[in-house]
Amino acid sequence: MLAPPGQLVLEWWMLGGVWELDGLRRPLLAFTALLWGLAGFHARGYLAPEQARLEAGDGSAGGRLQRFALLWPLTLAGNLLLIVAEDIASFYLGFAVMTFAAYGLVVHAGTRDARVGGLAYLVMAVLGEGLILAGLLWAAGSAGTLTLGGLREAIAAAQQGVWMAVLLWLGFGVKAGVAGLHLWLPLAHPVAPTPASAVLSGAMVKAGLVGWLGSLPLGDPGAGEAFARLGRVMLVAGLLAALGAALYGVCQRHPKAVLAYSSVSQMGMITALVAMGLIAPMAWPAISAAVVLFAAHHGLTKGALFLGVSIGEHPPRVPAWLLWSLLALPALSLAGALGSGLATKWAFKSPLYESGHSGVVAWLSLAAVGTTALMARALWRQWQSGVQARRDGLIPLAGPMPLAWLGMLLAAGTLPWWLPLGRPAWPPVDELPGLLWPVALGVGLAVAAAWAARRWPWHLHGRLPPGDLWWPLAAAWWGCRGRVQGPMAWLGETRAVLVACLVEGERRWKGRLVAVSRAEGWLRRHAAVLMMVIAIVLAMTMWGTA
Repeated sequence: MLAPPGQLVLEWWMLGGVWELDGLRRPLLAFTALLWGLAGFHARGYLAPEQARLEAGDGSAGGRLQRFALLWPLTLAGNLLLIVAEDIASFYLGFAVMTFAAYGLVVHAGTRDARVGGLAYLVMAVLGEGLILAGLLWAAGSAGTLTLGGLREAIAAAQQGVWMAVLLWLGFGVKAGVAGLHLWLPLAHPVAPTPASAVLSGAMVKAGLVGWLGSLPLGDPGAGEAFARLGRVMLVAGLLAALGAALYGVCQRHPKAVLAYSSVSQMGMITALVAMGLIAPMAWPAISAAVVLFAAHHGLTKGALFLGVSIGEHPPRVPAWLLWSLLALPALSLAGALGSGLATKWAFKSPLYESGHSGVVAWLSLAAVGTTALMARALWRQWQSGVQARRDGLIPLAGPMPLAWLGMLLAAGTLPWWLPLGRPAWPPVDELPGLLWPVALGVGLAVAAAWAARRWPWHLHGRLPPGDLWWPLAAAWWGCRGRVQGPMAWLGETRAVLVACLVEGERRWKGRLVAVSRAEGWLRRHAAVLMMVIAIVLAMTMWGTA
């Protein structure tokens, strides 16, 4: 955060490393490093029960702790490397290391749900890596460049550049939670350890955003109409994720599942803003700063919300009004009612208004209504978990956990003042009603839904499970596999019969060859006698004829 902009060239590194800090990378690196540091501090207290089980003789706890101690810094290293890397090789190395090391964090608990979440994460990660590799190799190979800056220029100028951009948008979109590619988020977040959930949602999903900023020709007026069409597709996909995830997320029961769908919704809003870099290139300089502020705001605020889940499950011995006031602060900020949330909302609405895209502002305001409803749902489920925890007599987790959570609250609340992105622009007083009405409407809808649920109870937990599209896709996969297994079994049986026939034929022919070989040997041993017999027979035949 305090380091000045600069560039480090490493000629000995792979194909030649270029690591850079510029106006966009510095704030991204600052909030990412702070989020990882506070989440790691929180993990010290969160994993204390595992350490106690290890000391009590539980060997499996020791294995889990060792894996966590190895994979946590490895994932962190990959996340930080991809932010500062300007050369393509370093960037992809960091991205891949972060992606696959994080799998071990998702399946840390070793439960059935953790394995399902890990499977969804791994399947989508492999899909994303394949798309990214295809896009990077295609674009870099066609232009002969080794840097992301050259990649952007090559994609903008290439005849097939828009298809390269599509591959990269979808590939990085797996990490960023693009609609249809978001399946892993609501399955992986609830099962991962809470500190890992905080960095998954707060920092690692932003790796997709970093990929978009580094590879797509955003803000390039000469990119062409094809890229503008791609931008409109991205805009629709972003708004679909922003609204659809909110509608589905309010039906979830686990607080971390609700927060996961909130991340999908928030990243959908960021996707819509990134799309404006292709639709309205001239407005991109102002929008890009808002996108980075949005990413940092969401990262730290969502980190505070996830860490707050473990605080709510093990409530400290403080007055309930104080605890729940603190838990509500990041929720209100994420909804855009105060602090960095209010500054972020104005930061992107102002340039959208100025560039004549008030319709996009209206859709994003509707998404903010959904965000407010999601935050209300998450707090309600946390409160119910806290009540159950007090009934069960769970011991508050002391030590670094509350301190890390308070540090995250402070960092998120003061973000606009310390983030190296320039002085924050606060909205004029007469603009506040236009910024705050989505929060008021969202609170009203949440209260109305709570009243309706008490009056007419309904149960959607089993009908709308976390993962949404994952389950019908998995069922279709297993159904297709079941249909294919019958013909495959018949082919296997047919193959076995054919192999048996061939083996039997081979055995018979081998027997015949052995008989021929024996006859040949007998003939060789009695050749002289046979020749004499043949000569006598011929002589007698000739004599009889004469």
